[in-house]
Amino acid sequence: MTNIPETGRTPRVQIRLVVIQVLVFSLLLTLGGRLWYLQIREGDEYAKEASGNHVQQVVQPAVRGSILDARGVPLADNETRLVVSASRTDLLQMKDDGKAVLGRLSRILGMSEKEIRNRIRLCDAKTSQPCWNGSPYQPIPITDEATPKQALQIRERAEDFPGITAEPEAVRRYPAPGESNTAQVLGYLSPVTDAEIQQAKDTDSPYLRSDQVGRSGLEREYDKELRGKAGVTRYDVDNLGRVIGSATSDAAQPGSNLVTSIDSRVQRVAEYELNTAMKKARKQFDKITGENYKADSGAVVVMEAKTGRIVAMASAPTYDPNTWVGGISAKDYKKLTGKNSDYPLLNRAIQGQSAPGSTFKVVSTAAAVEAGYPWDGGYPCTSSYTVGNQTFKNFEGENFGPISLGRALEVSCDTVFYGLADRQWKEDGGINPKKGQPKDYFYKAAHQFGLGKDTGVDLPNEVTGRIPDRAWKQSFWEANKEYWCKSGKKDGSYVEKIAYENCLEGNKMREGDSINYSIGQGDTLVTPIQEAMIYGALANGGTEYVPTIGKAIISADGKTVKEIKPKVKAKLPISKATVKGMDKALAGVITSGTAAWKFQGWPQDKIELHAKTGTAEVHGKQTTSWLATYSKDYTIVMTIAQAGTGSGASGEAVRNIYSALYGVQPDGSIDNKKALLTTPQRSLPKIEPDGSIRAPKIGTFDPKDL
Repeated sequence: MTNIPETGRTPRVQIRLVVIQVLVFSLLLTLGGRLWYLQIREGDEYAKEASGNHVQQVVQPAVRGSILDARGVPLADNETRLVVSASRTDLLQMKDDGKAVLGRLSRILGMSEKEIRNRIRLCDAKTSQPCWNGSPYQPIPITDEATPKQALQIRERAEDFPGITAEPEAVRRYPAPGESNTAQVLGYLSPVTDAEIQQAKDTDSPYLRSDQVGRSGLEREYDKELRGKAGVTRYDVDNLGRVIGSATSDAAQPGSNLVTSIDSRVQRVAEYELNTAMKKARKQFDKITGENYKADSGAVVVMEAKTGRIVAMASAPTYDPNTWVGGISAKDYKKLTGKNSDYPLLNRAIQGQSAPGSTFKVVSTAAAVEAGYPWDGGYPCTSSYTVGNQTFKNFEGENFGPISLGRALEVSCDTVFYGLADRQWKEDGGINPKKGQPKDYFYKAAHQFGLGKDTGVDLPNEVTGRIPDRAWKQSFWEANKEYWCKSGKKDGSYVEKIAYENCLEGNKMREGDSINYSIGQGDTLVTPIQEAMIYGALANGGTEYVPTIGKAIISADGKTVKEIKPKVKAKLPISKATVKGMDKALAGVITSGTAAWKFQGWPQDKIELHAKTGTAEVHGKQTTSWLATYSKDYTIVMTIAQAGTGSGASGEAVRNIYSALYGVQPDGSIDNKKALLTTPQRSLPKIEPDGSIRAPKIGTFDPKDL
């Protein structure tokens, strides 16, 4: 019998185990040595190679939402164009900085090499347009007007055009010339900057380097809603650009559509009438200067009286907003911003400020009533009003005898308001009032009417205007005292005498200051949108609404609707009886007052209009025309700089806008079929799930045909 060890292992099994142990030990030794070689001896080299692996992002820009009028007609939308772009990063890595590539590209596109280089250079303080003010690391558009043939040549000969792409892209489109322009209201786009990317990095709406950003108007005010969210596909790639990992992607989310209260038909009429009024004013003779009126700028606002929603807003001079699409040339940029441009980028409806003239008298009337002066008091309307050695004249020396406040508004009697303001100035203590003595009813009323501050309209860069009360005079005097005292002379020229007087008492409320202020002259400044807000409140019984253009934000698929409701700003500081008295007086301006000659034959019994004319004097320039009006539905304010009287320059144009709204014919009859907007638009346009919009076509509508 063979002896078997207690372990049960035979010599053969033991040999096998020893062999296996040797093999396992050898494998472990080999693996350990290899790990030592990779991690210790060659670790730095492999770490260097691995660092070349990175995540590459491919950005798919989101389609920007459309801006629509109240009926759904696009005011700003998108169209697909072939865009040729260049990568500065790729070009600068070439030995010749991409000169050869750009030379070949210039021959394909029919552009000079210099023009192409200018378009891809980076903007700075010393570089004029055209230049690129976006990120230097994203493709820079050279042209968005490439033909299919040009794009095909670039793509088929990719080896000749490294760093150059030719792809279809959605490009912003604004109304073509001849349609409703709306330029200053819409604004324009330009590439995002690195600074903006950093500022928005930790917000809920960060920027990508490919983004276009709204720079003015509604494009800027509602940029976050319109922009959408770009799609991003991420690839893990090695240092040779090879994909080494699976791709992950976030789909692009198109921007929402902004529905506005603008009616594109009324907008076209407003633009046409403003432009026509300015042309006609230039043919009129200014008796004071001996020259024709210059009528160099103007604005008109059409607003819903009961909501504050803007139906039309035009500013002149204007420009074609499509000029900015795809980058602006140096020549076009100079036209828009140069000294001789008349600055068409300004929206004069919210940024143009001037003395309001007699349209301000509704504020002075409210102040007088608040101060205790009776509505039906017999206030002397004389041809002039004298204070010391200074005489303030009534317009064209008119004399109506003792009249009420309502009649003073109707015939725009300056001397009535001179007397009221002067009397109140004296009761407030004159030029040296005691502390706490001045009531300043006339100045407080202006602030209560919302003047001296912005209206809150949903457009950027609105200006506040100015109410020259005691606080303003003190701060203005402190800022200018040194200059006035240095340049002023007691017996010098007119300007030097004014400087001398300002040096001595420019911080005090002088008698002449209050007298001029009462009729909207002197240092008082207002904007057309402020005037529209005030007269809209008179139209609806005393409620001021925040002027708004945005009406609703609707998602791209039409499923989510966020309405922008009208907001009450304030109640006018006047009683219902005073509102009623003003309403009657301002209706009289149309029938027998200062605007009657422009509204003869108007069907006042069917569509009652109210108005206040204004002719504001501006030192060194011709007078500014103002006309503020309202019906039960709408408020229309028009102003034209250096154009003469309110009714003379603006009366016909404003009447024509009302005629278009209500279908009033030249003979005074009403044709409802020709009425553009008898009552304000209430419903919102329908947006389908596929993004299409149910909207009427404007067709060949021409304001001249109305």
